Amino acid sequence: MAAADLTAEHHDAAALATMAGRALLELREGPSAGRGVGAAGDRLAHHLLVKELNRLYPGDDVRSEEGLEHISGNGRLWIIDPLDGTREFGQAGRPDWAVHVAMALSGVAVVGAVALPAIDVTLSTANPPELPVFDSGSPPRVVVSRSRPPEVAYEVADMLGGVMIPMGSAGAKIGAVIMGLADVYIHAGGQYEWDSCAPVAVAEASGLHASRLNGDPLRYGAPDAWLPDLMVCRRELTEAVLGITTRDYRPYY
Repeated sequence: MAAADLTAEHHDAAALATMAGRALLELREGPSAGRGVGAAGDRLAHHLLVKELNRLYPGDDVRSEEGLEHISGNGRLWIIDPLDGTREFGQAGRPDWAVHVAMALSGVAVVGAVALPAIDVTLSTANPPELPVFDSGSPPRVVVSRSRPPEVAYEVADMLGGVMIPMGSAGAKIGAVIMGLADVYIHAGGQYEWDSCAPVAVAEASGLHASRLNGDPLRYGAPDAWLPDLMVCRRELTEAVLGITTRDYRPYY
């Protein structure tokens, strides 16, 4: 069977993520911005994205962090995070927040767009970014949560002789690997599907490796929307990283 032509979906995901990101910037920089700006941003982007996806693809299901998290399925499933990094968005001047728009087809992340509005960049499967040349002579850079770096990330950084870079949202962290600002992203302790579906789709389209920490493929559309762990890295480092993360592996719930 021929692969589905998803050209429209790739471009629509990029356009919608960019549009929502611009709306969030206006909100953040507007006169009403204050302590509740994060929650307001979540609501604003959610309603905008869901409305447009329902208009463009009325036959598709949509799963969103903000109110539609119970939607699941093995067919065409849009998975969105209207504002990834709500805390960072609420802190004036922080750039590490994002908008995620993705579509999983039969459980696989095939369409994705990650808007990084604060730096005016949208990473998308419509035009997968070309990876910078890998610098094998420099210490690998391992990007991690700035508030909860997992123990396994310390182990990876130590074993590779690398350095750890703390950062906010998952989209910003995986985006850093895509843009060549980091080499490895390690997450343990659990995430929801909307945290990673869009950036994983873009990462894989750009030629990066993405998987569970034990090497299993990432699957989307589960009823609980939960992923215990994941990694995204340069393919030049995949064997070395998996050699560390698969030893005595246990799900990082």
